Amino acid sequence: MSERLAELFDLLPSYLGNHVLITVSALALGVLISLPLAIAAVRRRRLRTPVLATVGVIQTIPSLALFALMFPLLAGLSWLTARLVGLEFSALGRLPTIVALTLYSMLPLLRNSVAGILDVDPAYTEAARGLGMTPRQTLWQVEIPLALPVMIAGLRTAAVWTVGMATLATPVGEQCLGNYIFMGLHTQNWLMVLFGCVAAAGLALVLDGLIGGLERAAAQRRLAPALWSGGALVAVVLGGLLAPQIAAETARTTAAASRVDQPAVRSAAQTRPLRIGSKTFTEQYILAELVAARLEEAGFETQRVESLGSSVIFDALVSGEIDCYVDYTGTIWANYMHRKGTAPRWSVSDQVAGWLALEHGVRCLGSLGFENAYGLAVRREQARELGLTTIGDLARHAPKLRLAADYEFLGRPEWDALRDAYGLNFAERRTLDPTFLYRAAAAGEVDVISAFTSDGRIAAFDLVVLEDPMGAIPPYDAVLLLSASAARRPGVAEALEPLIGAIDAEAMRTANLMVDRAEKKRTPAEAARFLERESRP
Repeated sequence: MSERLAELFDLLPSYLGNHVLITVSALALGVLISLPLAIAAVRRRRLRTPVLATVGVIQTIPSLALFALMFPLLAGLSWLTARLVGLEFSALGRLPTIVALTLYSMLPLLRNSVAGILDVDPAYTEAARGLGMTPRQTLWQVEIPLALPVMIAGLRTAAVWTVGMATLATPVGEQCLGNYIFMGLHTQNWLMVLFGCVAAAGLALVLDGLIGGLERAAAQRRLAPALWSGGALVAVVLGGLLAPQIAAETARTTAAASRVDQPAVRSAAQTRPLRIGSKTFTEQYILAELVAARLEEAGFETQRVESLGSSVIFDALVSGEIDCYVDYTGTIWANYMHRKGTAPRWSVSDQVAGWLALEHGVRCLGSLGFENAYGLAVRREQARELGLTTIGDLARHAPKLRLAADYEFLGRPEWDALRDAYGLNFAERRTLDPTFLYRAAAAGEVDVISAFTSDGRIAAFDLVVLEDPMGAIPPYDAVLLLSASAARRPGVAEALEPLIGAIDAEAMRTANLMVDRAEKKRTPAEAARFLERESRP
């Protein structure tokens, strides 16, 4: 337990510092945008309803959807500005995060500002006009000072909302406290999940308390408490922003000391870190650690970009936002190439590699040696009772059975192909986080689940994957992909080529089970070290 906590605390400065940065940046931008809009809405009644309604509609967009939408929108904008004015920017990580959080912060900021100014007693504004003040002077010297407590209350609410929403930035490539939560959920590391939640809640409480001090000081018209609260708030923000730099410098010093007696192999590596991507499940975390270890051994610096969505990670590789990740031929075949039906494994692999190179300049180094396909799984006892061995057998019983799938499956072409090929019509369909799918099946809460064939939990929960005799699901070989820029870097492909064909399905299932379900749970890095030993000749 103490070792696990120490590992979590080691990551805290970087995650917390980034979380503070994106939160404060979004709040600052929110204030800069909301205050002029609030003044315009107060002065022009016709603007008030449409402005408030627009901000309210933005708030109704599911937060994960808004984060996900930012990437393609900003990637398109980057492509356009690069061709028009030569300006290209990153559409992954910080920029989409701050844009999305800024939009979410605006509702309480704008509404409280409008309400605060409109609620100022008309007697004060009449007195100001009687003293000869202009409308501008009345606004800044009378109305805004009197409305300030209500406006700061809006900032207080926005700060708490933004801290919470910022934990959802992980799938678009931003390192923050959400990394604890997403990785912990998908590896069933509940200590990591709890740690991330407590850290985010602690940050929200600190910001809420300090901004609350400013609110009370503004209401009481007292300068000293305002200075104290403001100073403490600035100190907390600066401390959070400086924490990653201090931690990084400490890590660099330690690493430099450890390399004193080593050969100068790293001096040949180019300085920009290689960004290793991973999707949101255990196998991806393990393989990202394995790939990073091989690259670091060859002298390259690496950076993990974890818990990315399937479409986001592929677009990020194509655009060069990340340099390397492991994908699956079936995913590329169905989702990106939009191929209907399937083909022999060798043909799918060849067509996928050719399409990636021709259409996107992406290099497919080859298969790691195992397949992780989608499949439909049931309890072994249930399979015996109903006589289920194939999906065709399942179709006869489907109208009485409940299906549970991960977030993506029911919206993917593979499900359409299965449903149409076998005439599947379940009594109930629901989506669950992959973390809970296998437990739900084993407990009998659902009857059929979408499973991953290399997942060790299939055997651990005594489930059976039904055969697909019609070949509706394409092959899903795990392939190692390099972006166009990474493929051109000397030594990158050579460092990773020993992994091609080196990992069999049994080793991958064992590694997955080490993280997902074991008496002594291992981290993805520890499971990657197991695969490293298994993959060595």
